[in-house]
Amino acid sequence: MGFRNFIETLDKKGELTKIAKPVSTEYEMAGIISALGEKPVYFEKVKESSYPVVAGLVSSKELIAQSLGISKDQLLPKLSAAIEHPVSSQVIKKGECQEVVESKVDLTKLPIMRYTEKDGGKYIASAVSIIKDPEFGTQNMCFHRLMLVDKNRFVARIVENRGTDTALKKAGGELDIAICIGNSTAVLLSAATTMPMGVDELGMANALEETALVKCKTVDLEVPKDCEIVLEGRITKEKTTEGPFLDTTGTIDRIRQQPIIEIKCVTHREKPIYQTLLPGRREHQFLMGMPKEPTIFNEVNKVCECKDVYITPGGCSWLHAVVQIKKKNQDDGKKAISAAFEGHKSLKHCVIVDDDIDIYNPHDVEWAIATRFQADKNVVILPNQSGSSLDPSGDLTEGKKATTCKMGLDATIPFGKTDKSFTKEQYRKVELNKFL
Repeated sequence: MGFRNFIETLDKKGELTKIAKPVSTEYEMAGIISALGEKPVYFEKVKESSYPVVAGLVSSKELIAQSLGISKDQLLPKLSAAIEHPVSSQVIKKGECQEVVESKVDLTKLPIMRYTEKDGGKYIASAVSIIKDPEFGTQNMCFHRLMLVDKNRFVARIVENRGTDTALKKAGGELDIAICIGNSTAVLLSAATTMPMGVDELGMANALEETALVKCKTVDLEVPKDCEIVLEGRITKEKTTEGPFLDTTGTIDRIRQQPIIEIKCVTHREKPIYQTLLPGRREHQFLMGMPKEPTIFNEVNKVCECKDVYITPGGCSWLHAVVQIKKKNQDDGKKAISAAFEGHKSLKHCVIVDDDIDIYNPHDVEWAIATRFQADKNVVILPNQSGSSLDPSGDLTEGKKATTCKMGLDATIPFGKTDKSFTKEQYRKVELNKFL
């Protein structure tokens, strides 16, 4: 329903907390968002900026589903279909994001936050970055945390061998970029999803809900017409220190030398709303992990019948998954393990369960492991695998790709076992109000 429409809907339903007192971007705002449990909140007055700030819009699956106009159980098939069948967006002449054009750039006007006292500087953690791949000519969307350097420059954390880094290498080390702040949930989810090379990720957003685009003013890129703020610029060959900063694991990421982005032009709506999120907490984790559920779902469905997938918060919403299947063949569990790792390359551990197990209940999953799993028969261990740079226990040697040991647990009922020793006995259902 779009960024602003969703804010208005939450407000009308009484689900948006409004803070009228002036709040500082220096630690204070982050503390309030955390104290509210990341529920939707709107800061009307910001001490360091004239822009209001909103947070908490994607802090639960219920909110994400609501913003897309669907129920929670429709999320996985909806995302899966959008990944499999992206729809090219229409490019129009005018967009709300260009109601105001500022050629004199001053990034300090934005309510850029300090989240914790260990932050290396002021950061934007919620922006969607758009670049164009020189080889394919298609646009790629992703999240880069951006540390403010001065009035017209950021230093960006660009993960090695991912979309932007790959495009930069093809382009000789410099590349135009558009940074969008205040985006629809459809755009946020699509930016967090890894699509095949050559596929325009804005097509996934358009498949989730209509997402028209508008051409930027100073760079050859197209951005969602109704986002709040667009920063047009160029990734340069110049590098400087980036970090430390809180990552999705909830731990502090290390300091690196990363590329400088020079901003040439700022466009925005009249009276724009700045969107933020807490790094290392639920919004960050949902945007990181949830888009991997449909990619795992699609891969597992190639080898057996997959019913549901959950990237678990205890696994930092990135490193652990529970996969629910309808087992029909003896080796379906182990096939599902291999497919899950294919569907999410950074996945470290996965558990495969039957369709009678509630994958959102960690006690139910643990029960399946306790009663249906034997380590000498049902475990798959894969040493020295490509891993995630977010896993502090992996091999993170500087200058090489992160490696880890991966493990899959087949916690499904042994094939052919039909006795009731593998299922929970249920009590008779009663109408309790008859007895109270």
